[in-house]
Amino acid sequence: MPIVNRENSLCILADENAPILYVFTRDGETLVSSEKPEDTDFYQIRNLNAGDFGDREFKKTYGLKYALYGGAMANGIASADMVIALGRAGCMGSYGSGGQRLDTVAQAIDKIKGALCGKPYMINMLSNRNAQMEMALARMLVEKDVPAVEASAYIVPSEALVYYRLRGAYRQADGKIVIPHKIIAKVSREEVLEKFVSPPPAECVASLLASGLITESEAALAPMIPLADDITAEADSGGHTDGRPLVSMLPALIALAKRKQAEFCYQQRVRVGAGGGIGTGLSCLGAFEMGAAYVVTGSVNQGCVESGTSDYVKQILAETAMADVTMAPCADMFEMGAKVEVIKKKTMYAQNAQKLYEYYVKYPSFEAIPAQERDRIEKKILKDSFESIWQGTKDYFAKVDPAKIPQAERNPKMKMALVFRWYLGSSSRWAVQGDPDRKFDMQIWCGQAMGAFNLWVKGTPLERAENRHVGEIAKLLMHSCAYHYMRNLLIRMGASDELFGSDVLA
Repeated sequence: MPIVNRENSLCILADENAPILYVFTRDGETLVSSEKPEDTDFYQIRNLNAGDFGDREFKKTYGLKYALYGGAMANGIASADMVIALGRAGCMGSYGSGGQRLDTVAQAIDKIKGALCGKPYMINMLSNRNAQMEMALARMLVEKDVPAVEASAYIVPSEALVYYRLRGAYRQADGKIVIPHKIIAKVSREEVLEKFVSPPPAECVASLLASGLITESEAALAPMIPLADDITAEADSGGHTDGRPLVSMLPALIALAKRKQAEFCYQQRVRVGAGGGIGTGLSCLGAFEMGAAYVVTGSVNQGCVESGTSDYVKQILAETAMADVTMAPCADMFEMGAKVEVIKKKTMYAQNAQKLYEYYVKYPSFEAIPAQERDRIEKKILKDSFESIWQGTKDYFAKVDPAKIPQAERNPKMKMALVFRWYLGSSSRWAVQGDPDRKFDMQIWCGQAMGAFNLWVKGTPLERAENRHVGEIAKLLMHSCAYHYMRNLLIRMGASDELFGSDVLA
C-alpha cells in the first residue's frame, strides 16, 4: 500500500521491495532515489519498512509480521471477525470476551482457530468481581489451548489469571522453562506493573495447588517466571482509563520494568508496549521512538467493518472529533466512582450516568430521593419503574450470583446501586445492538485516537465508515510509521520537506 504517490523517489519509502535508498545532491538540491546515481556522489542508507519496527523478540514470540495488536473491546465489539482480519494481516487481535456468555466466547474461539489456522490471536480476560465466573473462563481457555490472553482492568492478579499462566508450564532437559500460556497485561499505574512483572503471588499459587488446579511441578516454577510476558502501558484511551499522557507514562514504565527484571533475574525479558492514543502513523512512530516494543490500537478499530458494534455507532465514530469524548461513570465499578471515556456526541449517556451517580452518593435509598426527581429518573433515564427494573435485576442475579439478592433486599442503598448499574450496563449493549429507541442512552467507549484518525483520513475513501477494514488500517498505520521515520531521517540529512509531497495519509 503506497503512502506517498511521487515518481522516482519517495513512493519507495512504503515499498518493502526497495531495501536501499540513495541520497545525493544535484543542482544544489538533496534528492532521494531507489536507483544508484551514476554521475554524482551519494549516501547509501537502509530503507526501513513497516515490519522493521518494534521488538524482534515480541514479533517472534507471537508470530507477527508487524509489532501491532488490536486491543479487546468488551461485549464482542472486538469481534471474532476482527481478530481473524488482524491475524491475516500479520498483526494480532484480542477478542472482547467481557460481558459475554461463556458459550459465546467458546464459539468465538472455535471460529477464530478455524479461520486462522495457527496464526496469532488472543482472548481477553477482563477483571471480574465474580471469581467463579472468571475461573470458569480461565479453565475453558486452558481446555481450548488458547495461546495468549490480554489481561485488562486488573488492580491485583487473580487466581484465575495465575491458573491460566501456570497450567502446563514445565522445564526442559536443558533447564529452560517453557510457558505455553502467554499473558499481555494492560496497566496504567506503576504499582500494577510491579505486580505483573513480579512472579505470580505466592498465596494464589498455594491456593491453586491446594485445590488441585495446578501440579507441584507447576507451582515450583512460579517464583522463576514473571506473571506477564508483556506489559501494555495504556495511556488515555476509550473505556477504562486513568487518562495519563503516553509521553510521560511510557518511559517511566519501561524504566520500572527494567529495574524489576534485574531484581528477579528472569531467563526472559518482559517487554513494554504502548496503547492509548494510537490513531495515526506519527503516533505509532512516537511510541516506538520512546522505546515501545509494540503498539496497540483500540478506538480506531471499533469503527471498522469487522467491529461487533452497530452500523449506527460506526457512523457516529466516523464523525467523531478529538473534543467529542468525555469521562462518565461505569457499570462495573459504579459505587467506587470509577469512570470510562465515552463519546458525548449524539448521546446523553455521560450526563445521565453522572446524575445517577450523584443521586447514589447523596441518598441512602431510591425512596429517599425527592418524588419529583424519582419521577424524572424513571421517565427520562430508566424509562421504566424502579421496581420493575429491580425485578429484572433479581432475575439476572438469581442465575449468576444469588447471594446478592438478599443482601440488596436488606440494604436499600445497594439495591439502588444495582438498579442504576442496570442502566449503565444496558447502555453499552444498546450501542452494540443499535437500539433505535435508546439512541440517546448509548454508552460508546471511545478515546481521542478516533478523532485524530478521522482528521488524518479526511478527504480520502477511509473517511467513510463502510471503507474501514481493520487489517488494512493496521498495515496503513505501520507503513505510515515507516514513512515518517525515513522522512525525518532524510530531512535531517538535508532533503527538502517539499520533496515529500502532502499526501493526507502520510
